[in-house]
Amino acid sequence: MEHVTRIVIIGGGPGGYEAALVAAQLGAEVTVVDCDGLGGASVLTDCVPSKTLIATAEVMTTFDSSYEELGIIVADDTPPLEQAARVVGVDLGKVNRRVKRLALAQSHDITASVTRAGARVMRGRGRLEPAQGPDGSRKVIVRAADGSEETLVADAVLVSTGAHPREIPDAQPDGERILNWTQVYDLDELPEELIVVGSGVTGAEFAGAYQALGSKVTLVSSRDRVLPGEDPDAAAVLEDVFRRRGMNVMSRSRATAVKRVPGPASAQGPSSPKAGEEGRVGDRVEVTLADGRVITGSHCLMAVGSIPNTAGMGLEEAGVRMKESGHILTDKVSRTSAPGVYAAGDCTGVFALASVAAMQGRIAMYHFLGDAVTPLNLKTVSANVFTDPEIATVGYSQADVDAGKIDARVVKLPLLRNPRAKMQGIRDGFVKIFCRPGTGIVVGGVVVAPRASELIHPIALAVDNNLTVEQIAKAFTVYPSLSGSIAEVARQLHTRKSSEG
Repeated sequence: MEHVTRIVIIGGGPGGYEAALVAAQLGAEVTVVDCDGLGGASVLTDCVPSKTLIATAEVMTTFDSSYEELGIIVADDTPPLEQAARVVGVDLGKVNRRVKRLALAQSHDITASVTRAGARVMRGRGRLEPAQGPDGSRKVIVRAADGSEETLVADAVLVSTGAHPREIPDAQPDGERILNWTQVYDLDELPEELIVVGSGVTGAEFAGAYQALGSKVTLVSSRDRVLPGEDPDAAAVLEDVFRRRGMNVMSRSRATAVKRVPGPASAQGPSSPKAGEEGRVGDRVEVTLADGRVITGSHCLMAVGSIPNTAGMGLEEAGVRMKESGHILTDKVSRTSAPGVYAAGDCTGVFALASVAAMQGRIAMYHFLGDAVTPLNLKTVSANVFTDPEIATVGYSQADVDAGKIDARVVKLPLLRNPRAKMQGIRDGFVKIFCRPGTGIVVGGVVVAPRASELIHPIALAVDNNLTVEQIAKAFTVYPSLSGSIAEVARQLHTRKSSEG
């Protein structure tokens, strides 16, 4: 009888379900253990919902910022421009119902794909047993919601349990006025004054989206600029756009506490404290900063990082080495320090991207099942910040060049020079490419533009395949197009390379 390899995957996010599809395709017996629904946080509470919300905000921003310049007449009861009224508005309850509907549908589609491939899906939480069997197998104890348990035996286990929002002790989310990013989709009304704590990718995306939807937004950043981990030129463009559109960006301001407080009687409505109920929570929030300043708003969104979902799983007892942060240490083929145990996704702390999680999961299965495998190369990963404008990056960064990690030539071209950008009323953004001196091989790039997530792909192909700026410059681009700026930057780098030679 032919031996069938048994694979147990704990966690059904992108790392888990992509691994399941690969393992099933390669003939393994696959069980996916998941407690929330396939797709994980990426599909149910994070990437898919946030980008669906941002899609609505993007349409509103595009129209709001360019309809006059493009000659569009709004013939309705909109007040005259001198009253500074918005031309378009939003029904947040309807938006959020669509968000949750699409997320659930995506999760169902993933579940159908995984089960069609022949994998078994179990609802529950998995825990590793400490010891290996004599044949090297591992045991996973699955606890269902009703408390019942089932033991699974696996030749290999993949841990892909993701992460959850980090909380600070004096700013506990309540799902009503103090929110984390998984709770915002339960709002039926647009926050009038939203305070976003945290200026990383999540904070910047939600701050920009809610500002576009019509909220008055204050962004509290503990660092000296928005998006401290991104290209500094790109971050400067975005911060300028945020401020120009009316956002209050508070740099070098660390939040230490958030609490609910009663608001003005006229604004509280039916939830206002009655006589003798002064201690009751109110419909305002108060954010205290480290320097003693206090700011108030109607809602507060906490976006201060995430915590890996690795506690209580028996990982360390099973020999899996962990970082102090709780992330699982892995190598470039997703192996942990424990034989037969792999890990993928946000629980590894490699890159908090669905695409990277999926690749880690696939690589793990290719490696264990003996298929051809290419180790994970983070220098070919494309990433995108879904703000308006979007910020897309690939390969080596400006920080790498400035720190001397790589010798590279850099050219940056503003989109203001691009004819298609002028036609579309696009004022902000640029294309930047990094190439090696002498050879002209492209090693990185940054695009700040509408749909930068699409425009980064030709640069990503160049980085992945060691293409030169000459090869990019010689490829035809459509005229007029935003992608023409990519070719123009490549031509300028080629000219600089030739003159230096």
